[in-house]
Amino acid sequence: MATRLPEAPKVGMVSLGCPKNLVDSERILTKLRSDGYALSPDYAGADVVLVNTCGFLDSAKEESLEAIGEAIAENGRVIVTGCMGKEAEAIRARFPGVLAVTGAHQYEEVVGAVHEAAPMPPSPFVNLVPDSGLKLTPRHYSYLKISEGCNHRCSFCIIPSLRGDLVSRRPDAILREAEKLVAAGTKELLVISQDTSAYGIDIRKEPRAWKGREVVPHMTDLARELGQIAPWVRLHYVYPYPHVDQVIPLMAEGLVLPYLDIPFQHAAPNVLRAMKRPANEAKVLERLRGWREICPDIAIRSTFVVGFPGETESDFQYLLDWLDEAQLDRVGAFRFEPVQGASANDLPGAVLEEIKEERYARIMEKTAAISAAKLQAKVGRTLEVIIDAVDAEGGATGRSQADAPEIDGEVFLRDAGHLEQGDIVRVLIEDADEHDLYGVPMG
Repeated sequence: MATRLPEAPKVGMVSLGCPKNLVDSERILTKLRSDGYALSPDYAGADVVLVNTCGFLDSAKEESLEAIGEAIAENGRVIVTGCMGKEAEAIRARFPGVLAVTGAHQYEEVVGAVHEAAPMPPSPFVNLVPDSGLKLTPRHYSYLKISEGCNHRCSFCIIPSLRGDLVSRRPDAILREAEKLVAAGTKELLVISQDTSAYGIDIRKEPRAWKGREVVPHMTDLARELGQIAPWVRLHYVYPYPHVDQVIPLMAEGLVLPYLDIPFQHAAPNVLRAMKRPANEAKVLERLRGWREICPDIAIRSTFVVGFPGETESDFQYLLDWLDEAQLDRVGAFRFEPVQGASANDLPGAVLEEIKEERYARIMEKTAAISAAKLQAKVGRTLEVIIDAVDAEGGATGRSQADAPEIDGEVFLRDAGHLEQGDIVRVLIEDADEHDLYGVPMG
């Protein structure tokens, strides 16, 4: 007689915010799946719904609150986690029916709350998780979180109060996770943290054995090791500390993708000082030139804040002129938004909303023109492209080494029906617009 297993409770997940939050969601789901829980793709089939919130900006908080409200309306049994967990009283005041509220990367508390809300029926027949864990991204790329928290105290940011100071993971644990991800099909590792270039400063005297050698917990050493594990390794959230120069030769060698995501935030010295950011923008331009001499194909992406308190028209023009010199490949911009708990809220010289909008439009026009020119220069070249999707009409969508998923541009291919998701192929670039490339696979 066949043994009939009890039906496992189902968990739904709404994951908001940055890739770091996505990694947290993957870890939570992996643990719950290993405990025997099933996953639900919709509200209707879930016994409990987790909402992993973002609390970086007030607009992100409002989006999180809307997501909690929707989950309660659609399902009714909701557990809240993530950055907004610090504001448990506000969440409960608005949604008294939530089952539990926990903070960022409090995995044990979240899992415990699920066990309490939807207990697992006892069963000895549970082994449901692949070695690589569960993923919320496509099979061919994975986010790899190397640390939590941040030691910076930027005046516009409350991340340290949400996630604490820097806590680096052991290098051998990171490399072991990378190996498992690649064994499960990952072709591109996206290295993330709050401050990737600060990795290891808290454990710098604790090298770890890996493959018969010692690995020092340092960004350069870690990047070199990861480059021997995965075909593509992409570095995100890198502050331009002097030691970042040591990573550029690894890019020239092909061990790490020639791509750096550096959140400059501004260029005008007065604004940078008010932000409590490094203010030597001339030195940055000099280093960018040096990096491009070593690795001509390096792509630099960054983000900037416009309308920061005290930002004058001359400060903003300084930023535009700096961008003309810097010639960054990819740029995102944000209008300054007060965040509860950030010291920038108390700064004098608030910028009117209409001026913020006007400056935002100007910086996007400027950076779009730079992007269009840089992409046009790639027409006629052959580039390596990773395939994200193949359609039924023989087309495909991919990304060059200069493009991170969801935030940068794409490469649209014709005559590509023979390709599969995750393939890395050579592509002849035939055309370009402001943000994307168009081409055909070579063979």
